[in-house]
Amino acid sequence: ELTTPACPVKDQFQMDCQKLVEDLPWTGPVTVQMTAQPSVMETSTFGMAQVGAVIAVSSCKGGVGKSTTAVNLAYALQSMGASVGIFDADVYGPSLPTMITPDDDIVRFVGRQVAPLQRNGVKLMSFGYVNDGSAIMRGPMVTQLLDQFLSVTHWGALDYLILDMPPGTGDIQLTLTQRLNITAAVIVTTPQELSFADVVRGVEMFDSVNVPCVAVVENMAYYQVEKENQFDIGQLKEAIGDTLEAKGMLNGDDDDKTSKQKKKEKDALVDELVQVVMQNAKEEKIQIFGPGHKRRLSEQWGIDHTFSMPLMNQIASNGDSGTPYILEHPDSDQASIYKSLAASVVTEVAKTKYQQQRPSIIYDEELHIMVIDEEEAMTTADLRRACRCAACVEEMTGRQILQPADIPESVKPLKMAPTGNYALSVDWSDGHRSLYPYRQIRSLLEEQKQEAYILEHPDSEQASIYKSLAASVVTEVAKTKYQQQRPSIIYDEELHIMVIDEEEAMTTADLRRACRCAACVEEMTGRQILQPADIPESVKPLKMAPTGNYALSVDWSDGHRSLYPYRQIRSLLEEQKQEAEAAVEEAKEVA
Repeated sequence: ELTTPACPVKDQFQMDCQKLVEDLPWTGPVTVQMTAQPSVMETSTFGMAQVGAVIAVSSCKGGVGKSTTAVNLAYALQSMGASVGIFDADVYGPSLPTMITPDDDIVRFVGRQVAPLQRNGVKLMSFGYVNDGSAIMRGPMVTQLLDQFLSVTHWGALDYLILDMPPGTGDIQLTLTQRLNITAAVIVTTPQELSFADVVRGVEMFDSVNVPCVAVVENMAYYQVEKENQFDIGQLKEAIGDTLEAKGMLNGDDDDKTSKQKKKEKDALVDELVQVVMQNAKEEKIQIFGPGHKRRLSEQWGIDHTFSMPLMNQIASNGDSGTPYILEHPDSDQASIYKSLAASVVTEVAKTKYQQQRPSIIYDEELHIMVIDEEEAMTTADLRRACRCAACVEEMTGRQILQPADIPESVKPLKMAPTGNYALSVDWSDGHRSLYPYRQIRSLLEEQKQEAYILEHPDSEQASIYKSLAASVVTEVAKTKYQQQRPSIIYDEELHIMVIDEEEAMTTADLRRACRCAACVEEMTGRQILQPADIPESVKPLKMAPTGNYALSVDWSDGHRSLYPYRQIRSLLEEQKQEAEAAVEEAKEVA
């Protein structure tokens, strides 16, 4: 018996069961029939007693694709075998009537309740289906209206009810969250830096009512230029044909062929070359709004299930046409992302309902230690020093801001509370508040075990690895202290060149053109963005400063700032030498 009919590994379970039985010598062909537990939920809302789980899809601002995500998530869950309903809780701006056209609009009653509308087996309810006008009412009236909607709707037996929340974190959202016994939440956002604050507000709102956030969807994460849209096929064929003719590659010696035969052969060759071009073309992903927040969400909040959805005409078009994207394009790459989201939701809901996710963490005041699951422990100072918030660790570089010596051994927790099922919030006696994902705490305990093992087994393989690391550190520190690591690099204004170690030189323009920053070289592909012709020979450095022992920072007269690792500068000098030697050899051969 499965916990849900949408179990992501049910096919594997079925195959394993069938193989185990069929491997027995006394069995014949086997049919494995799998069942799932009935959907039940503790709720005071009449009509929702047979709903197994309520999944809130939320965002803190409108226009980020929340309803698109809710609709496609619902149909992705249904494709996995679950019975699903969608409730559009946005009374002021209902989206469901536009995004999904029901199979029919006939109102049916089940006793004194209204049966929801349906499309392809998914149950639908929205204020927009019953009222074409605008909802002009105050917040308390909206809350009552939504409560009535949920109570008078006969949802029947559902594995999942997708709740398309109105945007924001106000009274309506909090009231819905408290009344509906929401099982889990999915946050929808966009990649901009401003949107990260919205994710934080959304997580905090659900945390205040003890609802775990199990996934984050970044819509408009990138613009995907598909192969078919990179070329005008007609123009491509014409260009290939003209090129072949210009190079004489279509002018064969066989004069017996008619012009019609030649044209047919030409068209066939052009078509074949077009197919080769299309097969080798790559779909380009352009991150219009930046790289997003996946790493920060994982490190700071412990949310591992993050999904990036592209900005696509077809997804938007399906949202306006009344047919969900995943129904019309079930085998597309984007549909597979929605299905992965659905599988993650199923897994996390099952964990929330059937497993104890949170470790037991208490502060033993007498021993002044943190006790985890009654078996393991760490000092309060070690946990405080492990904080990874933006005040303790620089977000962009990962540089440690908080120094271990700044935290006294006497620091202690004043208040501890779980944040959903994934993290522990601690208010410390030094006035700081930290958030620790449970996996980070487990990782700290594992590091403690490794340290203890190395102390007890100094001749072990693990100990030898750390000894090698220590030797490397000692060597590099010695180099830093006693050797001149940084080359001497100055700008000779009279000769307009860069002089390195008083012996070698290169032009300022050559150094400027060698910049490898993200504005000059595409990070993902290595494609050169900066063109050599864009840099004039007159470019010069306005300011130069070393960055540690490994790089030189240069502010250029064209307004650009570059960072050159010293090994790159040495490599450029070596290339110059090789080019000069090759030129000398070539001159000798000519002579």
